[in-house]
Amino acid sequence: MGKVLIVAEQHAGTLRSATLNAITYGKKQVEASGGGELIALLVGDNVADAAAELAKFGVDKVLTATDPALASYMAETHGAVVANVAKAIGAEFVGGAATTTGKDLLPRVAGLLDAGMAADVAEVAGAKTYKRPMLAGNVIGVVEISTPIAVVSIRQTEWAAAVEGGSAAVEAVDAGQFDALGAEVVRLEEVTSARPDLAEAAVVIAGGRGMKSGENFKFVETLADSFGGAVGATRAACDAGMVPNDLQVGQTGKVVAPDLYIAIGISGAIQHLAGMKGSKVIVAINKDPDAPIFQVADYGLVAKWEDSLETLTAKVQESRS
Repeated sequence: MGKVLIVAEQHAGTLRSATLNAITYGKKQVEASGGGELIALLVGDNVADAAAELAKFGVDKVLTATDPALASYMAETHGAVVANVAKAIGAEFVGGAATTTGKDLLPRVAGLLDAGMAADVAEVAGAKTYKRPMLAGNVIGVVEISTPIAVVSIRQTEWAAAVEGGSAAVEAVDAGQFDALGAEVVRLEEVTSARPDLAEAAVVIAGGRGMKSGENFKFVETLADSFGGAVGATRAACDAGMVPNDLQVGQTGKVVAPDLYIAIGISGAIQHLAGMKGSKVIVAINKDPDAPIFQVADYGLVAKWEDSLETLTAKVQESRS
């Protein structure tokens, strides 16, 4: 039995949904450890609203470590605070989602705690034994941590989001000593969009190199907007400058698992499949009948996107009007 500390993510005082997947991992960790206390930690400034929301999702306690110097995320400062709190409460496990922030933060926490770490975990197989996908998901590795403290990042697409239930106490804790080590946040340039975040969208419409140009991605965007979904792309499309890199789905991009994933002009390279094959329903449109994407697709259309996409978009818009 031991304490499980979940690092919750928030932005501008709003709780990020990946935290709910991490809480589900935390509950499983407590169960695998023979019981214990599930504690969530919010680091930042002005996190009262996020803490109040977090308290509704079945954790035993919510801790807040706040300071004006922690308002902007930096691994240098936030990592030290998480490690300080973990030591102070005697946490045996520290976990969080393998988001962009989690991948940056949690290895630093592990280093500060001199702890072993399992990354991108898909399953808890024992008290300190974990299963994680490797080699673009073609191999499932089993990792066992032998250090007194274990740090775990979870692949959020493999874990259901926690549901509301209960009301935990919210308690402020001392952030302890932290040092930015000469780093500073000069400014934050956010990309604002009316579309949902790619990693959290229920519908993702993705284009590949077969779209031929960035101008043609307007057809992908129109279909995405018809569904109220997000736009994604392959690494080849991003590297070719057709769309920004933050739209990349795949092994070196974002891992998504929406209810519906439509792949347009995407051949299905193994690196791309690693980032989307967990989607509930996959639809592929490609002119090559032997494209690997059809091996994972639930529905496939062998056709040029130029001959089919506008018709599909019109049908979707008609059905949703």
